Amino acid sequence: MPIAPHAFMAFAAVAVGAEQMFTRKGTKRHRWLGYAWCGMLFFVAVSGFFIHTIKLWSLFSPIHFLSVLTIVALTRAIWCARTGRIHQHQRIMASLFWLALVVTGLFTFLPGRIMFAVVSGA
Repeated sequence: MPIAPHAFMAFAAVAVGAEQMFTRKGTKRHRWLGYAWCGMLFFVAVSGFFIHTIKLWSLFSPIHFLSVLTIVALTRAIWCARTGRIHQHQRIMASLFWLALVVTGLFTFLPGRIMFAVVSGA
């Protein structure tokens, strides 16, 4: 049952990501929380491959494509940080936070989805 750990890690990644977005950059704390956040987001993306509640193409859905994009973007963002392309790093990480976690997370609360049922009791 990959949904529970997937959801738990996604909620944790939102919390850590918000901390990263709105606190001072370049500190040791920022770097270490960034490592943790990247690990969390990677876990969320990979665990998404084992969730098959929406099946548009065999076992796959657009969410699985977004997981691939997330892993690619995360890799690119880390590479940008390591090679001094800080502005690109910031732009990619902010996009990942808002698009891969917040926006896609909000879609999980639509009627008929598991998180809607968990929150509403339906």
